[in-house]
Amino acid sequence: MSSIEDPQPLISHLSELRDRLLRALMAVLGVFFCLVYFSSDIYTFVSAPLVEQLPEGTSMIATDVASPFLTPIKLTMMVSIFIAVPMILYQVWAFIAPGLYKHEKRLVIPLLLSSSLLFYCGVAFAYFLVFPLVFSFFTSISPIDVQIATDISSYLDFILSLFMAFGIAFEIPVAIILLVWTGVVEPDDLRKKRPYIIVSAFVIGMFLTPPDILSQTLLAVPMCLLFEVGLLFSRFYKPKDASEE
Repeated sequence: MSSIEDPQPLISHLSELRDRLLRALMAVLGVFFCLVYFSSDIYTFVSAPLVEQLPEGTSMIATDVASPFLTPIKLTMMVSIFIAVPMILYQVWAFIAPGLYKHEKRLVIPLLLSSSLLFYCGVAFAYFLVFPLVFSFFTSISPIDVQIATDISSYLDFILSLFMAFGIAFEIPVAIILLVWTGVVEPDDLRKKRPYIIVSAFVIGMFLTPPDILSQTLLAVPMCLLFEVGLLFSRFYKPKDASEE
């Protein structure tokens, strides 16, 4: 009898996980179908930081036949995922909530809300501050006899990598809080390792950004500041074992 009943909890969990994934996917597709008509306008908006820095009389180009159609569609899909992040995180929360204690639920909800907000802040920081500075720097150091004509697909890949880099980097406070809450690390240990963490931030910035000191600094400095923010708020989250005891 027990051998027949044992698989039921696993099957129910898998069924619940499937339903949550489908709802998250439907949220993304719903946003996508609402935005796809404006895909060209979205690309125009996202490409503005580079276009404004291009020399007069120049523009972006498409080197592939299908690029003028596929590139804006691809961007719209990524924008749809970004917009649907709160819904995706809610589905994650709804899936894990039944297994949490009451006091843990009160702690997880602020983390989910702050993680969405921080991700959007990272994307906005990249678009409004980093992109204008970086593109201005790139165009200013271009040789005189070289005409700048960026391919729209290459530009999209470039900005998406930066969006993800800054969006994930801005999640540092949440990561620190989770590490402290689960007892993996103590806040005092992180404070003692602050010099190494600062150096690591610049090394990470070197790998995640274009090979120029400006982009690396614009990513590393916020990472260091967000590390301090994470340390500040981690004191409100006791280690999981201590809370349960």
